Amino acid sequence: MSTITSAGGDDIQLVTFKVAGQDFAFNIFQVERILRYEAPAPLPKAPEFLAGVLQYQGNAVPLVDLRKRLGAAAPLREDTRTVILEFDGGKIGVIVDAVTEVMQVAAQAVTPPPGIVRGLAAEYIAGLVVQNGRTIVVLNTNKLLNSTEKLALQEAT
Repeated sequence: MSTITSAGGDDIQLVTFKVAGQDFAFNIFQVERILRYEAPAPLPKAPEFLAGVLQYQGNAVPLVDLRKRLGAAAPLREDTRTVILEFDGGKIGVIVDAVTEVMQVAAQAVTPPPGIVRGLAAEYIAGLVVQNGRTIVVLNTNKLLNSTEKLALQEAT
């Protein structure tokens, strides 16, 4: 079963957010919580996109700065949020510029990325939703980090 389709196959709910002015989304089933941004505890020798760890429900959760992951500037704003996601059987935090809404779309409204988007980017894009003139990139949370980065994350934490 893909990460896009819901059990019913009719509608899916997406949590939409912005990074560098672009609209992105996660499937709501992968989102555990949305928190106000808090500075994480830094990790020595961590990869650049790994902001550090955050104490969450008694555990240290690694925090990925999605802005750096996507090669965007990462200024802190009033709207900066940390999204806690289910990830590889554990949890991971993702820093985004702002969480915008929860939207419901028909599963068939999520189209695969165009063939021109290949390689690494295509790996972590689960699909695209075009709605009201907005293109929302739906991210596949389990592919946000490649295997080398997952190893680096494990070693750092």
